[in-house]
Formats: sequence, structure tokens, C-alpha cells
Amino acid sequence: MKHFLYSSRYGIGIAVIGLLFIGYGIFRGEMSVVMEKAINICMECIGIG
Repeated sequence: MKHFLYSSRYGIGIAVIGLLFIGYGIFRGEMSVVMEKAINICMECIGIG
């Protein structure tokens, strides 16, 4: 049981760090850049753009 609790702390820590990085990316405006690239790729695959 102790090993399980010890290993889950690493997982929770990594998840928190990941959420912090996601928040930092949203704060910098990277979300709109990623969305714009995704739209361009979809339009190219469909053949509209």
C-alpha cells in the first residue's frame, strides 16, 4: 500500500506540472495558433483550402 501512495504522488505531481504548462500556453496565446494550424490542416485534407 505504501508503494502505491508513493508512486501516485509522482503521477499527481506530473499532472499538476502539465496543467501549469497548459495554463502558461493559454496565457501566451498559443491556443489560437494551434487552433489556426488545425483548421488549415483540416481544410487542406478536405480540399477546400
